[in-house]
Amino acid sequence: LVKGADHARRVLLQEEERFAETLANGMELLDDAIKRLKSKTIPGETVFKLYDTFGFPVDLTADIARERGLKIDQAGFEKAMEGQRERGRAASRFGVDLRGQVELKAESEFCGYDSLVGEGTIQVMLKDGAEVKAASAGDDVQVVLDKTPFYAEAGGQVGDLGVFDNKKARFRVTDTKKLGNAHLHIGCLESGSLAIGDRVTARVDEKTRQATVLNHSATHLLHAALRQVLGNHVLQKGSLVAPDRLRFDFSHTQAVTPAELETIERLVNTEIRRNAPAVIRQLPFDEAVKSGAMALFGEKYGDVVRVLSFGDFSTELCGGTHVARTGDIGLFRITSEGGIAAGIRRIEAVSGEGALEAVKAADGALKRVAMALRGTPAEVEDKVNQLLERQKRLERELAGLKSKLASGGDGQDLATGAVNVNGTMVLAARIDGADAKTLREAAD
Repeated sequence: LVKGADHARRVLLQEEERFAETLANGMELLDDAIKRLKSKTIPGETVFKLYDTFGFPVDLTADIARERGLKIDQAGFEKAMEGQRERGRAASRFGVDLRGQVELKAESEFCGYDSLVGEGTIQVMLKDGAEVKAASAGDDVQVVLDKTPFYAEAGGQVGDLGVFDNKKARFRVTDTKKLGNAHLHIGCLESGSLAIGDRVTARVDEKTRQATVLNHSATHLLHAALRQVLGNHVLQKGSLVAPDRLRFDFSHTQAVTPAELETIERLVNTEIRRNAPAVIRQLPFDEAVKSGAMALFGEKYGDVVRVLSFGDFSTELCGGTHVARTGDIGLFRITSEGGIAAGIRRIEAVSGEGALEAVKAADGALKRVAMALRGTPAEVEDKVNQLLERQKRLERELAGLKSKLASGGDGQDLATGAVNVNGTMVLAARIDGADAKTLREAAD
C-alpha cells in the first residue's frame, strides 16, 4: 500500500471523476423518466436500465424516489436482473458446458511436462453429461485417463489437442479441460469402440503444443517487461495463451505509448537472445512468494507451488508448459494495445513462427507501398511526406479556385448583379460546385 500510494491516488481520482459523470448522466435519465410517470412507481425496467447501462446504483435511485414521494418497482428490477443473468448463462454455453456435470471422484496424473506421448487407462467416460461404460464410432464423449500428457486448460493456457489410439479404436481430442482433479479429454471416437478399463496411447499434437508453449513463456517475459517499463503497479488481470497468439490483460490507467511499446518489445527480445534456461522449483507457497515469485490475485494455489524463473528477469508461480530456454521463443512481436475496461489495458502479441509471419506481412506491405510510390522501402517515408505536402498545396489551390468561382472572380461580378427591392439591395445567385466554406467566403 505504501509503495503503491501514488498509483492508488490516481486510480481513486479517476474512479471518483467517472462516478461523478455516471451520476450526472443517470440523473438526466431519471429526471426524464419521472416527468413521464403516470403513477407513483418508477418501473423496474427503468431502474434496471439506470443500473445496467449507466452504473447508477439501485439504492441511490430508491433514495431519490423517496425524496420525491415516489417508490421503485423492486420486483420488476429483480425480474430484469434475472433475465440478464439468463442471457449471460446462455451466451456462455459454447463448446462443452461443464457446469452441472456429474461430480467425478477420478483423478488424472499429468505427465506432459516432459513427454507428449503417454499410456493411460480409461477411468471415466461421459456422454451428454452422464457417465457411460462404453462408446462406439461417431460418439461425442469426454474421457478421463488415470495418467495423461494432455494439458488441461488453466492459467490462460488452452487445452491440448491430439489423439488416443489402441489396436481397436482411435479417439480425436479437440480440447482438454479440468473437472475437479480430472483431465477431461473432449472429442469424438473416429473409429472402433472404447470401454472403461481400456488402455490407450495418448498423443498430444506436437505442433500446436509447441506454438502454445512459446506464447506462454513469452507472456511471462512480457509481464516482467511491462512492470519494468510501466511500474510495479502492473498486475496480470487475465490472459489467453493459444497456439496462434497471446493476449495479456493488465492493470494500468492510461494508454501505453508507442515509445513504451517499442521499449517493452525490445526488452522481451533481448531476454530471448540471452537464452536463459527455464528453472522450475517446487516450493511451499509462502516461501515461493518470499523469494519474489509473482502470485496472481484471485488464483487458487496449493500448499506446494511450481515456481518458474527465466534468469533474474522473470519469476512467477505457474503450472503451465514452457520452453527449456528463452531462446527457443525465437522472436516476439506486439500486434496491438488497447483499453478493455476502466484501468485495464490489453496487449496482443505473437511469438516464434507467428512473429516471423507478422514481420513478413509488414515487410510485404511496405514493399507494395514502395512499389506504388515508385521507390524503395527506405524512401517510403520521404515519398509519403512529399505526397502529403503536395496534397495540402493542391487543397489550398483548390480552395482558392473555388472561392474565386463562387465570387465570380474577385467578388465584384456577383455584387453587380444586386437589384433594388423596395429600397433594399438584394443579391440572389446560384453557385454550382461550391462547398459550405466557399459559400461563406462568397457571402462575406
